[in-house]
Amino acid sequence: MLDQSQTPILTALQASSQRPHAAFYAPGHKQGQGASPRLRDLLGAAALAADLPELPELDNLFAPEGVILEAQELAVEAFGAGQTYFLANGSTCGIEAAILATCGPGEKIIVPRNAHRSVIAGLVLSGAMPVFVAPEYSAELGLALGVKAEAIASALVHHPDTRAILLVSPTYHGICSNVGAIASLAHHHNIPLLIDEAHGPHFAFHPDLPTPALALGADLVVQSTHKVLGALSQAAMLHTRGVGNASPQENRIDRDRLQAALQLTQSTSPNSLLLASLDAARHQMATEGKALLSDTLALAQHMRTELATVPGLRTIDKPAVTAFSSVSDLDLTRLTVDISGLELTGLEADEILHKELGVTVELPELRHLTLIISLGNTDEDRQRCVAGFRLLAERYAKQTASAEAWPQPTPAFADSLFTLPVVSPREAFFAATETVGAKAAVGRISADTVSAYPPGIPAIVAGEVIGEGAIAHLTTIKQQGGYVTGGNAPEAFRVLA
Repeated sequence: MLDQSQTPILTALQASSQRPHAAFYAPGHKQGQGASPRLRDLLGAAALAADLPELPELDNLFAPEGVILEAQELAVEAFGAGQTYFLANGSTCGIEAAILATCGPGEKIIVPRNAHRSVIAGLVLSGAMPVFVAPEYSAELGLALGVKAEAIASALVHHPDTRAILLVSPTYHGICSNVGAIASLAHHHNIPLLIDEAHGPHFAFHPDLPTPALALGADLVVQSTHKVLGALSQAAMLHTRGVGNASPQENRIDRDRLQAALQLTQSTSPNSLLLASLDAARHQMATEGKALLSDTLALAQHMRTELATVPGLRTIDKPAVTAFSSVSDLDLTRLTVDISGLELTGLEADEILHKELGVTVELPELRHLTLIISLGNTDEDRQRCVAGFRLLAERYAKQTASAEAWPQPTPAFADSLFTLPVVSPREAFFAATETVGAKAAVGRISADTVSAYPPGIPAIVAGEVIGEGAIAHLTTIKQQGGYVTGGNAPEAFRVLA
């Protein structure tokens, strides 16, 4: 057992920041002495003094031998990993590195259609060919659920040369797939299971939260430590199973290739404050995580109970989602509120809550608002939030039971919407292109990955044929107040020439 009360990076950084010396190294502000007074007023002298490079006593992220190595070993024990890598470029760089470490040009990887854009970036960088599977969808809830093990099994039958499987679990809404069953499938075919667990770094620290993916057999997980724990924005971790001389069954990830990939996707100037915040977040969870998360879960349940009594609102609860075969569990610190019983969209509700009522949610969608409840939330936050939703419900109550609902677009990941890639995202990225109008784009191969926000799920992936359904989806989202990224869609599209 290691001493989890230690914070090697944080302690070393504090000592270095307070050591008097003449600094002739980057960054140019020299511990705040040359910083803009406005920046100094915002951040404070201590933060700027601790903005230090990889000095000898602060170790090297890409060849750790000192305090970074010690901090990563402490994280291994705390999170139940075989090996842990600190990330200063967010989960995005970890996902990209995971794909680079397991797939090469033209090799196949099974990917859920509702994957994050970082997965598409990983496909472009690696040259891998995606085999998309659609998550289960509930029209009644209006939510994407998990990915069925049967869908993965079918994909493996049709694509026996698959090199890896990547899943998103939990989703943005806290919904967890049956990771254990899918891990068994992956390992039966002797391929690794990669998990985008960006929203689940807290799972290892409380028995009432879903089981962590590593404990269920995942070979590699990427976690956004900053999303729900106490690390600074952009600070994340990548964990793998297996250690040192473990059996091949425990070491499906080539560690040398993974480390090389991380050097491709991470900054060569990792911010020491980010690394120290990872160290501090691990310490906090290892020493008092269960108590903090017990309070968080109690606060979340209090909010869920109160909001469920507000006319026109519905909270998404565990029985509603675990009734589906693709779902194993729900993170109860993630609160999704269905507002389709009111006469406004989630985007409109979000704007009112934020600008008028002092409540800002994580994810506004046409039908839902999703809130992250974490160890930083207070009972005062709960009261303000519940009061805000009650005011919304009073102001925008439906006048009649038969009031017409606003249009609900076909989900971006629906089977009817996406087509199999014709070329890989990498080939599409580097191909010669031309820009055409929406009507002329139908049937052409897209050069861009096009997503509608919210929620940011690609409706068209680079290398796919553009269909009428995808254009209609993008148009509906934009008409409802969302926005579209990727060229000038939905009015015009970049296509392969």
